[in-house]
Amino acid sequence: MELLILVPSSFFLVALIKFLYEYLWIPLRVQHILSSQGIRGPPYRFIHGNNKQIIKMRKEALSKTLGFTDEIFPKVQPHIYTWINKYGRNYLCWNGPRAELVISEPELVKEVLKNTETIFPKRKPSVYFDKILGKGLATIEGVKWVKRRKLANYVFHGESLKNMTPAVIASVQTVLEKWKGQEGKEIEVFGELRLLTSEVISRTAFGSNYLEGEQIFAMLNKLSILLNRNAFKTRIPFINKFWKTADLIESDKLEKGIQECVMNIVKKREDRVVNGEADNFGNDFLGLLVSAYRDSEEKNRLSLEDLVGECKTFYFAGQETVTSLLAWIVFLLAVHRDWQEKARREVLQIFGNQNPHPDGIAELKTISMIINETLRLYGPTNGLPREIRREVQLGKLILPANINLHVQNIALHHDPHLWGDDANLFKPERFAEGIAKATNYNAAAYFPFGLGPRSCVGMAFATTEIKIALSMILQRYTFTLSPAYVHSPTPVITLRPQHGIQIILESLHNDA
Repeated sequence: MELLILVPSSFFLVALIKFLYEYLWIPLRVQHILSSQGIRGPPYRFIHGNNKQIIKMRKEALSKTLGFTDEIFPKVQPHIYTWINKYGRNYLCWNGPRAELVISEPELVKEVLKNTETIFPKRKPSVYFDKILGKGLATIEGVKWVKRRKLANYVFHGESLKNMTPAVIASVQTVLEKWKGQEGKEIEVFGELRLLTSEVISRTAFGSNYLEGEQIFAMLNKLSILLNRNAFKTRIPFINKFWKTADLIESDKLEKGIQECVMNIVKKREDRVVNGEADNFGNDFLGLLVSAYRDSEEKNRLSLEDLVGECKTFYFAGQETVTSLLAWIVFLLAVHRDWQEKARREVLQIFGNQNPHPDGIAELKTISMIINETLRLYGPTNGLPREIRREVQLGKLILPANINLHVQNIALHHDPHLWGDDANLFKPERFAEGIAKATNYNAAAYFPFGLGPRSCVGMAFATTEIKIALSMILQRYTFTLSPAYVHSPTPVITLRPQHGIQIILESLHNDA
């Protein structure tokens, strides 16, 4: 009888010791190690870390509008803005019991992002983020990443990129046709541009159209909302292991639904070859993925999980980031009409009223300046997460194993020390002589697409798509901001306008 009582008691004691070790001893130890090296931050709070504080600060920021200012850092990342100002460019905070070192000191940022992924690897994605991107290029590491990166480079660079121009133009024309007859009326441009970018990625990467990927886009968007809602919720030990929240149950359904949709698209591509309608799976991104999925060599073969992961990554990243950037460019040009006119003059000088072509796209200097400045002020990404798996040295700091790193590009992009007292003003002329000159050759001052070996593979594709879309809009319309617009940038994976972007179009041609 005593033995029966002793067994559960012993189990409970071991579980309690393990719990206290992970949720009390380790955080206090890490806090001591870093504070002894001059790294301060909000103190660790038992179990929840700083998550409750962050949720409260973000909720308060979300409830406020900005007025017409580009000083968005305090609203978009209120906790980071507050703690950088209080504790310094590098500070320690807590995601539950997990330590997170936030860095915005240029030299340390450069060291992290240009180093090998074995020293500062990408962080293991959260359960929700994993359902959005799966085992795709953005999350995988090592030999797998090298192979997949080569495949993506082949599709989204050089001659392949030029060959995509007609598909991008056709997608833009589809949206512009919808705008006919809307002159003088208010349109919500963020939603319109989302349709455009969805059409572009569907045509260029998957050889289809928006309607075929519509369900995928809708489900990915729902997953991104679930991710944002749960970003700073602490996972309680033991409870989360055996009990699923309503959001997790819904996310499982969405993940399964996306996989089914992707496999239907893959099957259509395979059936065309089986039925003799095509000689191969195609040279677009989907075609190369299906070829790898069906490769006769096992070592080169892509698993079903890998195939779905890559499709999800490019459906989401190829649409979400470009939508965000293009929408904020339209917003800024609607506010700064002088730059809208400069951009239009350049477009008409290079293309006239003809569709954009690759040689002319490369000459769009003013539009390049506008894109770069928008990326600085309203960059789509909310920082770059890394982790430390073993004790390493970063600058003069000795960092313990098993802590997170968060590289804060928004802090650097809005830093007056790097950009001057006008850091929060829209001034595309900063980039008149290129990015290197604008940053005083400091690579860590500006990295909207990342830095080093893990920089975004779709950067050239995204900027080409934006230049084409913007050129075609400027050829046909002038646009102003509607009085109904409320300025409230909000981070939901990418930076979105909380209440949309309402503009009023005016045609440049009577026959438009």
